Amino acid sequence: MPDFQAPKGTRDFYPADAARRRFITESWRSASIRHGFEEIDGPIFEHLDLYTVKSGEGIVSELFSFQRAGGEKDYALRPEFTPTLARLYAARAGSLPKPTRWFTAGPFFRAEKPQRGRLREFLQWNADILGDASPAADAEIIATCVSLLASLGLTSKDVRVKVNHRAALSAWLQSRGVQPDAQAELFKLLDAKGKMPPGEFAQKVSAFGFSAEQAEVFQKGLVRITVPAGIDPSKEAVDPFKPPAIDPSVQDVLDLTYFSDAVMPLAKELVAAGIIDWIDFDLSVVRGLAYYTGMVFEVHEATGDERAIAGGGRYDNLVELFDGPATPAVGFGMGDVVLGLVLEDRGLMPKEIDLFRRIGATPEVFVIPGPAPEAELLVKPLLARLRTAGRHARASSKSTRNVGKLLKDANDQGARIAMIVETRETVALKDLATGEQSQPILVAEAFARLGIVL
Repeated sequence: MPDFQAPKGTRDFYPADAARRRFITESWRSASIRHGFEEIDGPIFEHLDLYTVKSGEGIVSELFSFQRAGGEKDYALRPEFTPTLARLYAARAGSLPKPTRWFTAGPFFRAEKPQRGRLREFLQWNADILGDASPAADAEIIATCVSLLASLGLTSKDVRVKVNHRAALSAWLQSRGVQPDAQAELFKLLDAKGKMPPGEFAQKVSAFGFSAEQAEVFQKGLVRITVPAGIDPSKEAVDPFKPPAIDPSVQDVLDLTYFSDAVMPLAKELVAAGIIDWIDFDLSVVRGLAYYTGMVFEVHEATGDERAIAGGGRYDNLVELFDGPATPAVGFGMGDVVLGLVLEDRGLMPKEIDLFRRIGATPEVFVIPGPAPEAELLVKPLLARLRTAGRHARASSKSTRNVGKLLKDANDQGARIAMIVETRETVALKDLATGEQSQPILVAEAFARLGIVL
């Protein structure tokens, strides 16, 4: 017999695993709706050239691509959502509102080596604003991401949002003598910085005119902007800013040229959004994809133990690649794999029964037969009436008639109310959270107490 197992880099979802998945996806959906995004989706597979037009032929090796038997067109399971998003927007750009705020959450696929934090099949949340070139849109995208993180119990001490601005970085580098034709190679080096020892990085960055000491600006040149004392950004505007504080060890390299007209308006919007305490301006964050044109960001654990939890930025020229009009756009993606690991490691993933409760998978009413001989015969009719009324109702599959054991089964399944059948006409209601139990009452009254009109 063959040994049937799930394909490498995929997951099986038993009930508790599926509940964790639903908990994450519902959290994504709630954060999106709170911030005014509308849900969209597209095909699980697309024509292969949808991805090569954006990323080049080199991306094919990273995809699960295929050709239908007898067919001629090449397809690929979607590795990301941005090309589909651009295609959808381009198709109806003339009739869509400006700006357009869309989100999606679904399965994606990449043909790469599975490792901790990275699988071949995964879920990803994407949120994008199209048709708005303002720093306020950039800040709103980051605020939506932070809103999700905070709703899950993470704080600015647990995770940091590392923000950069590629146009501002480019201008700063040019002021340091790094010309535009060399900047693309430097950006590739910066994007790979985390995969090499500091000494190797310093050696490679020296080719761009930085000494080993000056290269440290990319290692620890984090700039944090603080709100003036006594100011509550949620209640009053913060303007103007004092010049940001710069780490003394790098200020001979990192001057205020970087904080240009592009960066300071973004910083002000981040303060107005009430999330500036989550933000580090980090010149080493460039995001490897060349289509980013302005603000870029990544979310990392403060300890740096895991891969990026989320990442995104501004991409103002992408929609045009898909025959759409010139459209400024900004967005981000967040996968469930790293997020789930962070929540588990920090004890923020709810316990199994709490997960089932939070996703609405636990029964509201658990029907239990009392000791009367006819009580057991009334369980199924009561279940049917409760379910017809739209309530989640269950009964035990255990053969015991011991009410105490059946109540324990109800508790174990997370039920809110136990309906104990006393006679043909009467039941008792027991609140399983408080332990309070009513005297036997008529079935019609019990249903009324549950808000059900017979």
